[in-house]
Amino acid sequence: MAAAPASSPVEFLLRRPPPRQRRRPPLAGAFFAPTGLSGAPLLRALASLAADLLASPRPPSQRRNLDALMRRLALLSALLDSLLLALGDEGEGAFSDAANLCFRELYVVLFRADLLVSYVASAGRAWALLRGPHLAASFRDLDAELAVVLDVLPAASLRLSWDAAEQLDLLRARCRRRAPGQYHDPAEATLRDRLLAALRHFEFGQPLDHSKLKSLLVQIGISDAASCRAEIEYLEEQILSQEEDTDLPLVGGVVALLRYCLFSLFDPGNTKASRVWPSTGDRQRLLSWSSSDDSSFSVPKEFSCPISLDLMRDPVVVSTGQTYDRPSIIQWIEEGHSTCPNSGQALADNRLVPNRALRSLISQWCGVHGFRYDSPESNEGMIECVAASCSSKAAIEANKATARILVRMLVEGSDSEKPVAAREIRLLAKTGKQNRAFIAELGAIPLLCRLLLSSDWMAQENAVTALLNLSIYEPNKTRIMEQEGCLRLIVSVLKNGWTTEAKENAAATLFSLSVVHDYKKKIMNEPGAVEELASMLTRGTARGKKDAVMALFNLSTHPESSSRMLESSAVVALIESLRNDTVSEEATGALALLMKQPTIVHLVGSSETVITSLVGLMRRGTPKGKENAVSALYEICRRGGSTLAQRVAKIPGLNTVIQNITLTGTKRAKKKASLIVKMCQRSQMPSALALGSTLTVVDHSLVGNSTLRRAASFGSGELSNPVSISVPVP
Repeated sequence: MAAAPASSPVEFLLRRPPPRQRRRPPLAGAFFAPTGLSGAPLLRALASLAADLLASPRPPSQRRNLDALMRRLALLSALLDSLLLALGDEGEGAFSDAANLCFRELYVVLFRADLLVSYVASAGRAWALLRGPHLAASFRDLDAELAVVLDVLPAASLRLSWDAAEQLDLLRARCRRRAPGQYHDPAEATLRDRLLAALRHFEFGQPLDHSKLKSLLVQIGISDAASCRAEIEYLEEQILSQEEDTDLPLVGGVVALLRYCLFSLFDPGNTKASRVWPSTGDRQRLLSWSSSDDSSFSVPKEFSCPISLDLMRDPVVVSTGQTYDRPSIIQWIEEGHSTCPNSGQALADNRLVPNRALRSLISQWCGVHGFRYDSPESNEGMIECVAASCSSKAAIEANKATARILVRMLVEGSDSEKPVAAREIRLLAKTGKQNRAFIAELGAIPLLCRLLLSSDWMAQENAVTALLNLSIYEPNKTRIMEQEGCLRLIVSVLKNGWTTEAKENAAATLFSLSVVHDYKKKIMNEPGAVEELASMLTRGTARGKKDAVMALFNLSTHPESSSRMLESSAVVALIESLRNDTVSEEATGALALLMKQPTIVHLVGSSETVITSLVGLMRRGTPKGKENAVSALYEICRRGGSTLAQRVAKIPGLNTVIQNITLTGTKRAKKKASLIVKMCQRSQMPSALALGSTLTVVDHSLVGNSTLRRAASFGSGELSNPVSISVPVP
């Protein structure tokens, strides 16, 4: 039996616009003083930094603490100006070592103050309210650090004027004077309590009336659809950043509340993305830009993976500090390498840290040049993170209320409102099985199916992706398959969709539906379904090929799939895909399952290139890929007769590969590798005998390895118990 693909339907939920660069929490990380500065140059740098802080715009959040900080900075700026004036033409040797050390530490404090002010200024209003106590604590810590630096500053050695000494004393007093309770703003605390109370109303199934909700949002600083959407996106970004002390259910509840407000209080149509349809030339360039000869669209070297030389979709940093695309470095490690491909240094561990800054730059570059950048949004930890944020009763009830509005928009809305509703249902169905369940229960699936026929590319793309996300919930698979004409419409989008993403997500939907064994035959019998999957596997984008091969793998597990796959040219597409490292493992697994029909066996086994590709996958693939390749070779030898077995036995290097599989392969791979040896020996070819004798030598030198011992002991004669491939049941 071929190994099942590593991906699951959940993987297809992780499709959203490329994330913005995430903001770090204030005062996080270590900072170092400028060691190259001292005396007057250091003082001028301090004065410049203080002046920039004073000139920066003040955000509406944390006004009490920001005002207090600015008053201290005004005193500090005046003190620094006095010192600079007193220094005159003196240079770096104007101060003692102790004074220079204190001024360097003061530079670090001001730098941290700048980070804190920038963080508050860029934070969403709702996020700033929820994090109010933490932000207040950051301002308190900043005052404490400033007080320590000023206390140890050797004032006597600075030759301060009387006015400057007064300013220093006043500044010291103000840094010590604030009590801990003075950092908390009562007005912001009241507003935060009102926001939490609104959530509790949803929890009890009694949402506030619209006038009270709107009044609350206006006081927070959310006055229209655009600002509401921006708040939602910011909070979702914070959920994905997974800060340790973030209350995920609370933040998720606020996101659900704001999404409800977006559709119940504002006009969400005002926030729609540009609907400009790309020209034919632009669409072609989106598909072929990576291989374009136009130097103006060549991929910057910094954005290319050093291993694959392709644009990085999911850049990650290894322990040596080098950046690679995640799939490429994972394959490198799984092949047994323990060094960094670029530097040759030993990898201290196999941890991969997302390089979000680089991913953001790649996304921006793609946006400037008009390219779609499909970046993986999450990993399993992020899936759990998002699911946790939707788990509170308040979030569930708010999302239910939003879903009712959205489904009503699909029924009664205008042509411009329906695409917006489909997009929001698509996003809502990304998180939590509760969301997927009640969206379907409200009757969204037949309404989304109608939009698959839309001439509006945005409506079609969002509708098919919403169906994909809904199909992750098992009962919804039945609803989709039993909806009259829905499968036909999904195949129609796969064939004639307006956008590449719509076609790819249609293929992904077929993969998700084909997980259920009873639906495999129905999908195969749908006219054009298998043919279009084969076409995408041959001519699609990298992601499209992956979607198509996963669907074909699932369909191949059906016992009656062989003839349909053969007549639809899917077998030929799978054979051609063996040369593509992105999909070769799944393609090999599908071929191994399909080779129950002699015609397919001879079609696959008659090509020496195909057999060489399978042996190559046995050599360098992942454990799953190696097992699939062994299974395919086993079927060729078992069902193709002595002629094909002899062809397999002649492949150079096969004996070494078989030895490695019997030592390091999975249990199933070891067993089938042993059977391949026996079938090659039965073919009575010299190379097969050489293969057997090689393994016999290994057996003598590795006494105790039962797998090798069995492989070496195989002689001529009939197979007493033929092994058949069992079909994996999902």
